[in-house]
Amino acid sequence: MRLPGLVLKSSWRPCRARAGETVITIRSRRTFPPGHPTTRLCLELLGGLSLSGRRLLDVGCGTGILALAGAALGAELCVGVDLSWAAVKLSKESARENRLDHKIFLARGSTECLRGAFQVVAANLPAPVQLAKVEEFNRLAADDAILILSGFRDSQEEELKTLYDRAGWPLRTRLTKDEFCIELPPEKSFTWVAWQLERR
Repeated sequence: MRLPGLVLKSSWRPCRARAGETVITIRSRRTFPPGHPTTRLCLELLGGLSLSGRRLLDVGCGTGILALAGAALGAELCVGVDLSWAAVKLSKESARENRLDHKIFLARGSTECLRGAFQVVAANLPAPVQLAKVEEFNRLAADDAILILSGFRDSQEEELKTLYDRAGWPLRTRLTKDEFCIELPPEKSFTWVAWQLERR
């Protein structure tokens, strides 16, 4: 996937960078697919931000792709957390191979193990987890923070949007991407969604 000045690719896929582009190689396994529609939507939103000097939190980091992209796009510090040891190990390998490990801190666990404030919080998580994390993301977000959220479908938005509206987080940008499936998913929608929220 290409962002302004940045290319993210899987380790097995060859890529020729254009002039001025930085190439980031992502180690991946089937469990953590970096090409998933929601990952791509999050990256698109990240690519539209000015990250210079900002602290970014990647919750449920998986392959570490959002933290890696944030570091390459100029974030001062990127923190990634995941409940899976395999995900954290994979992310650390990618950070080291891309020479970004000096800007990325990765830990096994969830947001409850964190203190401090982040200017950008990115979370690509299923709808039930998103609903449970509203208070935590509010706690970890700096006064001028931006939230980038995905992992849910358009049929699952209403309750989550109500919670963020109440907490003072209006929706600034909404992106969608349809995914072809042979059968209708349990969520009764083919459309994945990503949000960019900013404090009032």
